[in-house]
Amino acid sequence: MSLAHTTVLLWVWSTLQAFEIVEKENIFQKTPCPAFLMFDNAAYLADMSFELPCHCKPEEVLTVVWYYQKHLGSSHTKVLTDFDGRLLTEASQVRAGSDMLVRFSIHMFSLLVFRAQPEDSGLYFCGTRKGDYFYAYDVDIQSSEGMVAIFKDKGQEPFADEYHGSLRVFTTFWEWTPCDRCGVRGEQWRIGLCYLQSPDLSPRYRKTLPDVVSCGSQAVPRKLRVMVKGHMPELLVQSCLVPCKKNQIQKGMLAIYNFVSKVGSRPWMPQVPIQFHQQRLGHGLIISCPGARPEHAVAWDKDHQRLYRTQYLKGVNRSMRVFIDHGNQLHIRFTQLSDRGIYYCWRQGVRIAGFRLGVTSRGRYPASLSDPETRSAVQLTLIGYLLIIVVFVTIHLCRCCCYLFRFCPNFSP
Repeated sequence: MSLAHTTVLLWVWSTLQAFEIVEKENIFQKTPCPAFLMFDNAAYLADMSFELPCHCKPEEVLTVVWYYQKHLGSSHTKVLTDFDGRLLTEASQVRAGSDMLVRFSIHMFSLLVFRAQPEDSGLYFCGTRKGDYFYAYDVDIQSSEGMVAIFKDKGQEPFADEYHGSLRVFTTFWEWTPCDRCGVRGEQWRIGLCYLQSPDLSPRYRKTLPDVVSCGSQAVPRKLRVMVKGHMPELLVQSCLVPCKKNQIQKGMLAIYNFVSKVGSRPWMPQVPIQFHQQRLGHGLIISCPGARPEHAVAWDKDHQRLYRTQYLKGVNRSMRVFIDHGNQLHIRFTQLSDRGIYYCWRQGVRIAGFRLGVTSRGRYPASLSDPETRSAVQLTLIGYLLIIVVFVTIHLCRCCCYLFRFCPNFSP
């Protein structure tokens, strides 16, 4: 290619890039900020990650600062920024239960919150360092504890709407997830969150539908929150069957193994990456699917056994030792020797990883307070000592009272 052609191509590329930047700036020019600050209502399930875009800002503002308040007008306000307009956080390194100040990131004026918890519900403001607000959100994080599972294959139906005078409480379902397995019978589900409709909502909160907001919204008066407290999120599950897409790379690897192996003794080749883990007998284990989020379609298999949510979803049976929680994690309580095997993980209909679990009854296992069994043993020990102290003190108090009132029985021989 000649120098002239190269120059022309570079000029065209720079022009297109400049045009793209101008277009991004025009978005804020065409979207004026409201004169009166309103709150956009948004609802999510616990442990999900969400993004709040700053839809408007003055042209002279180059970086934004996000603020958080639990309630409108609260004296305690969290500043979500590193004062450079952005904070890079890896979602895979975020742990549930961590403070929100280590679970957020700012990218292109948008706020990203990872693994949100019900405590993160509240008001989020997009503004400047001086405290000028441009845009605001009313975020409702609904807890997955007590979530009701509904299995369509068993003929179950979602709960009917509730009416309390002019108040209507109902469930709004998201779209169906993709089938969590391919080539075999799988499952798909949709999450339903609690919403209500009432004419008594605060007019300062913007609604998608007239007089409709999520049940935990700040727009709901306190007297109405008591009526919707018992309406839990729902999980609708049904069976599905989709074909698998052919993997040409996997066929090539099989051809190489067939060529280098002896006739009739082809070595075993895992179809997905396998991770090995050794677990001590009697201790609990939690396995997470790599790269999966609560809203993803995730499935688990043990060797050739399908662990369907119809039987293994958390809450189906209170005495379950092996179950899948609402965050798509596989729990094994009090590991047994029969738990040995390979646990395969499906994500969005593709099997992506395997975990070979070995169970041993020997070896040193360092005690740690992060271990649930260790915490339970410590709690039971402390409760036992406390009961002994209470009984000891009670007996001596009774003896003292007896001596004071001169009617204490004589226990001496």
